[in-house]
Amino acid sequence: MGLLPKPMHRCPIPLANDPEAIVIPKHSTPKTLPQKLSYILEDESFNGDPLFGGRQTWEERDESFKLNTTMRVHCGFMKHGGAEMEAMDVKYVKKCKFVVASGIFDGYDTPHQPSNISTRSKKLFCFLMVVDEISFTNITKTDAVTEDSDGGKWVGIWRLIVLHEPPYDEPRRNGKVPKILTHRLFPQAQYSIWIDGKMELIVDPLLILERYLWRGRNTFAISQHKHHRSIYEEADANKRRKRYARPLIDLHMKIYVYEGMEAWSPKKRTPSDVPEGAIIIREHTPMTNLFSCLWFNEVNLFTPRDQLSFGYVVYRLKGAFKFFMFLNCEYNSLFILHRHTREHSSKVEWVKNVTELEKNSKMKESKGGLGLWTPYPGDLASVEIPPAPHIKE
Repeated sequence: MGLLPKPMHRCPIPLANDPEAIVIPKHSTPKTLPQKLSYILEDESFNGDPLFGGRQTWEERDESFKLNTTMRVHCGFMKHGGAEMEAMDVKYVKKCKFVVASGIFDGYDTPHQPSNISTRSKKLFCFLMVVDEISFTNITKTDAVTEDSDGGKWVGIWRLIVLHEPPYDEPRRNGKVPKILTHRLFPQAQYSIWIDGKMELIVDPLLILERYLWRGRNTFAISQHKHHRSIYEEADANKRRKRYARPLIDLHMKIYVYEGMEAWSPKKRTPSDVPEGAIIIREHTPMTNLFSCLWFNEVNLFTPRDQLSFGYVVYRLKGAFKFFMFLNCEYNSLFILHRHTREHSSKVEWVKNVTELEKNSKMKESKGGLGLWTPYPGDLASVEIPPAPHIKE
């Protein structure tokens, strides 16, 4: 009757056999441009309330894509902008060089314990579950939360990292902080594997690093989207599924069209412009950290739908950012997918036209997406978004 979801397409992953036999590289990947990366922590020309993502100007945004030996960019975590960790957690994560990170915001998921984890990986990796206060309260009601002698909170293998003072009004946007800015939350990490809160990891993380980074000498790996290769296809799907305000998605895409972002075609060097962002595998080099900052800045400036911004940042870096985009069927072999506990409760997702937002300011975000309300320094009146082909999903 079509009421049951189709089974996921899974394919075998050419994993190594034994985590104990994996040889960890002794040296980090040689640095390319930039060789030194630092972060803007205050908007010096602005005296109002601080914002987590800052108030990046259009000129600063344009300059941030120009590679230099030394670079200083916006990258979230502006002073007094929110997303504060507790002192005991700040101390704990300083020892974490290998990280498996996940996150739950707005009580949207429950923690899922990884399986098939080797003794070596249990000793080597920090398993860090980043949560907001609402999610932490919900977890304490449904899961057995234990406390260690230093006051750290645990659910099974996961160390709960509570972020206080949510940086954004929109829960989906809050979730992008640990997902994209993993290197900022955990600055001592050399390697990280991000997995969305709805995923249950079923593959040893050492095998994942060996397969997706070390074997091919990659520093960043992400899977391609199951259905879409063009950001304009993904934008169309987001509008149909009411994932964010439709007119704001259109404005986001018009800006990208104006700035030269073409729809994906086989002529492009990458297999897709649209990732399946539920897993991100990184070596924290200056370049991958810069890419993460630039990606986050687009999410902060425009819509929180990070899949719409990934390919654009790749485009603006003009081939300098090298990454491994693997098949979606391999992605499905790394996890068991669980349902969310409920749907998000964001009002902005149901907005059909700009008039609704202008008449009711409470429906508009006050801390994120400000680039959609800041006069754009280009004429978008005649810009047309490339048509999206109809794809069965």
